Formats: sequence, structure tokens, C-alpha cells
Amino acid sequence: MFYFCGMKFRTEISINPCDFKISHTCKIAMQGSCFAENIASKFINAGFTVDLNPFGIAYNPLSLSQNLNRLLDNKPFAADELFKDNDIYHSFSHHSRFSGTNPDEVLAKINSRMEQSATFLQTANLLVITFGTAYVYRLQSTGATVSNCHKLPAKFFTYKRLTIDEIVDEWNGLIALLQTFNPSLRILFTVSPVRHLKDGVHENQLSKSILLLSVNELIGNHSNCSYFPAYEIVLDDLRDYRFLTKICSILLRKRLIMFGKNSQRLGLTAKPQRKRMSLRKSIKR
Repeated sequence: MFYFCGMKFRTEISINPCDFKISHTCKIAMQGSCFAENIASKFINAGFTVDLNPFGIAYNPLSLSQNLNRLLDNKPFAADELFKDNDIYHSFSHHSRFSGTNPDEVLAKINSRMEQSATFLQTANLLVITFGTAYVYRLQSTGATVSNCHKLPAKFFTYKRLTIDEIVDEWNGLIALLQTFNPSLRILFTVSPVRHLKDGVHENQLSKSILLLSVNELIGNHSNCSYFPAYEIVLDDLRDYRFLTKICSILLRKRLIMFGKNSQRLGLTAKPQRKRMSLRKSIKR
């Protein structure tokens, strides 16, 4: 930690240690947003055993719960759960990485991946869940929450922000099922620090607040659940520009230049600038 005149150059995040340790002998399942995918890639590169997003990227707590419940049931997807758009077959429960032109191949890929992940989850030591947003899209025709809209027109969906009670009620039941399915499984929640600005700046803040409060209630309800403050570390520590000295100096220089321009316009720096120019000319001569 660096100090200057008593000033701390970082916003320190205090992390309470969990009562379990992650080692290379652990089997880790990770599901959630694109932030989860980036973190998982670091674990995989470091030699950890990781099962990542068997349905592809999912951002909201309800879709993640539906996906995990499907894994626990180990119920294969059927042809009537796919839809066709522009000659491509998709699943509303899956990322577009599972889509394709042949419905049989799409189903084979979906069900093979799901069976593999269900088997992994039975003996996993840790399940890492990353919530990205509290906003969900629901099909107008059925009311079902979708993981991916696959760029269909907005008229096919309703857009809603989940409440804390909705998230907590959904996950209380799921966590109980996971404990029965794998009694030794620990669950680690995180909230993605990636901003969903398409929802709106203020709406994004509301969404993240709902997710944080929901997770806080869940870890209070279940002894096998913990929280890792990735959201706080990235936003309050790593984005503290006092710590990024190069960026800080660039921003400071730009602001000084802007201040100089404004001062010139107001006539505050005219005399010092003339003196500086005359000094430069005398040096050149």
C-alpha cells in the first residue's frame, strides 16, 4: 500500500475469508454472465477443472435458476422447444453458440452438453453463480422467461425488472434442491461489475442494487452460500483512477489544458503567457 501525505492511493476492499479453500483438486462449476466466462478462462488457464455455462451465457437470476433446475431434472430438450428464424434453429434457453441449420444437430449438441454438465455437478465442490442483471425478457405468447432473445423483434417480448422477493423465493427453493442433489456442494455468488447501459444508467444501478440485496439475503438464509465482492473490487478499487497513475496523469494534463484555455478566455493567464513567450525567444536568440 502506497501513502503520500497520509493519503491512501487505493480504495481498500476488505474480504472476509470463507471457511473453504479452492485448490486444484476442486471441481468448479461456473454459470452466469460474460464476466463468469472471463473469470472461468483464468481458472482454466491456471489448470483448474471447470465446467462452464452448459446453456451458454445467461444474465438474469431467473434464467439461471431455470437452467440449473433443468440440469437437476436431467430432462432432454425436444424438437418442439426449438424455433426457426431465418433458416436457423434456436433455443430460448440457450446462447446462439448452440444454434444451427440442422435441428437434430442442435438438439444433439444441447442435450450432450447438458448431460455432461449434470454429471459434473453431482460431484462438483463449488458452484460459482454470477448475476448480471435483474431485468428479464418474457415471451408474450407464453409468459416464459428467456435466456436469449436471438435478435427477434421486441414486440414478441415483455420487459420486466425482477424484485428482491422474486429472486430470493426462486433461489431459496433451488438451493434446497442443490443441497439434496449434491450435499457437499458450496455455492459462491458474485455480481458482475459489467454495466448494462442499454437498460439506462440509473436503471443499471437499480438492477445491480437488487442483485446485491438478493444475494445478501440468500447467503443469510443458507450456510453453504458465500459472496465474493467482485463488483466492489472492480468498481471501487480497480476503477479508482488515483491508483492508475498513467491514466490519472493524462486526465490531469487534459484538465489543465482545458483550464488554461478557459483562463485565457477570461484573461486570467494572458500576462504569464506573454512572459513565457518572451523568455523562449530570448533563449533562442
